[in-house]
Amino acid sequence: MATNQTEVLPPFQDVPTAKEKRYDRQLRLWGAAGQIALEETHIILVNNGPGVTGIETLKNLVLPGIGQFSIIDPALVSEADLGVHFFLDDSSLGKFRADETVKLLMELNPDAKGHAIKEPLETFIAKDKVFTPYTLILVAAPIDPAVLSTIQKHATALQIPTFYIHSLGYYSHFSVQLPEAFPIVDTHPDPTATTDLRVLKPWPALQAFVQEKTTAIDKMSAHDKGHIPYICLLLHYLAVWQEQHGGRVPDTYKEKQEFRDSYVRTGSPDEENFDEACAAVLKSLNPPTPSSTVRDILGAPEASELTATSSPFWLIANAIQQFYSSHGELPLPGAIPDMEAQSADYIRLQNIYKNKAREDSTEVIKTVRQLEKSTGRSPKLAIDEKEVENFCKGAAHIHLVRGRPLQIVQATEPIRFADRAKALMFELTNSESLIGEYIAFLAWDQFVATHTTSASNMGGEGVRVPGSDELEFEGDKEKMIGIAHKIVDCLITEAGDRIEDPEYTEMKENVAKICIEMVRAGGGELHNIASLTGGLIAQEVIKVITKQYTPVDNTCLFDGIASRTYVLRV
Repeated sequence: MATNQTEVLPPFQDVPTAKEKRYDRQLRLWGAAGQIALEETHIILVNNGPGVTGIETLKNLVLPGIGQFSIIDPALVSEADLGVHFFLDDSSLGKFRADETVKLLMELNPDAKGHAIKEPLETFIAKDKVFTPYTLILVAAPIDPAVLSTIQKHATALQIPTFYIHSLGYYSHFSVQLPEAFPIVDTHPDPTATTDLRVLKPWPALQAFVQEKTTAIDKMSAHDKGHIPYICLLLHYLAVWQEQHGGRVPDTYKEKQEFRDSYVRTGSPDEENFDEACAAVLKSLNPPTPSSTVRDILGAPEASELTATSSPFWLIANAIQQFYSSHGELPLPGAIPDMEAQSADYIRLQNIYKNKAREDSTEVIKTVRQLEKSTGRSPKLAIDEKEVENFCKGAAHIHLVRGRPLQIVQATEPIRFADRAKALMFELTNSESLIGEYIAFLAWDQFVATHTTSASNMGGEGVRVPGSDELEFEGDKEKMIGIAHKIVDCLITEAGDRIEDPEYTEMKENVAKICIEMVRAGGGELHNIASLTGGLIAQEVIKVITKQYTPVDNTCLFDGIASRTYVLRV
């Protein structure tokens, strides 16, 4: 029947904003907190040489919405630049490269603000605390080692993460200098690795639910029995096992198999929930013991030697260590996997786990507040409860990177590998390793450190790179190979070991081939390699900025000839 009343439609719920639509895919990766961190970041690129890889890195940071970026580059655009840069055009010729690249990068995303610095690098870095406004530093080779050392000192004093980048022909490399202690809570482990059901340590609320759902299980209808959550099945049959084994739980692999096949599987072999229970036996019947890595982090000196200015991470770590000492387990994450069950039962089970997780995090928060008070922490710096809750959820998968300084080659000093010498010595004999490429890059840097010129189009002002002068090609090649072989021998000596032939000869021949290829590049960057490397670097930069996932520790190499990457800790 018709009506004169105007139909009132319900309001739209959770309509995404324009920003959420634009950044939808990345928000799924690092969430709102990660996006905010990205938007609050100001990155500075110290651009040298052809300067392609650094710009490609910025491209991959501007697109997802980095807040600000600065490029320090006093070079003018040359014909050679036009052949390798996508962010320069014919109208850029003769203009400052920093101005032109900033202008075109900003066209990719109006949310990003770019700044061009044309001041000579030597005078720029001579200023006190010149890097204070920046969140992260990118440095492109070639660069005078004295200048790089000064940048490193600034970065170390201000605890600013720094990336050092090479790109030569088909080879590229970047090393990361992070603060001495760089902790990560949101490591985003595989979902299958995060399930923590506490089957061996159930609490009263869970036990009561299990009792309710499994009472008279043998007399249930097939429908009811087939919808018992598998967690309840595990706990029910575990109690039966314990009654018959003096209170023990299945401990060895053989006992777990017996428990699965003789207890769980025989309960109702054709039901999906019983299949889920059988599949979960081996993983679920393990005590909730944190890994040695997590225990080391919770017991780190920074977690016990707290001060009023300690990072929130270390206060929370101390509180969780106290929780673990008291309960013999970490706070419960509170999530459960999908399973065959009635919707009402699954929701109840979810709430049981969530409530326990809230109780655990509440206890940790209480300890954090006590630590804040005992250390004299300012109330203005009070740690957000959400940060504590997030830590509690991910406590079993936290990660700590101990940052190491960049390996800066000096003209008059031999290269030292210190405590990493033995580990890198092993890499020399590993056929899968790309350490030969790393040694060649060190040799390239040492060549640059010992060859200077007033101006060089390929090497940048003040440095000459191997192969940049065709008349010097053969000499540069021999010098590079000689430097690289000396580095290999010094590494072997420092490690206190030796490599016998034919391995020794084969390894040095491999290093020589890489050196020849680098000299042949003449300091030039191939755009496809620079673009790929820029993507790799940007990915690691985002990990560092958002403090999510696990960043490279601490050197990454790319071989474009074999299309392989390799990570070294040097």
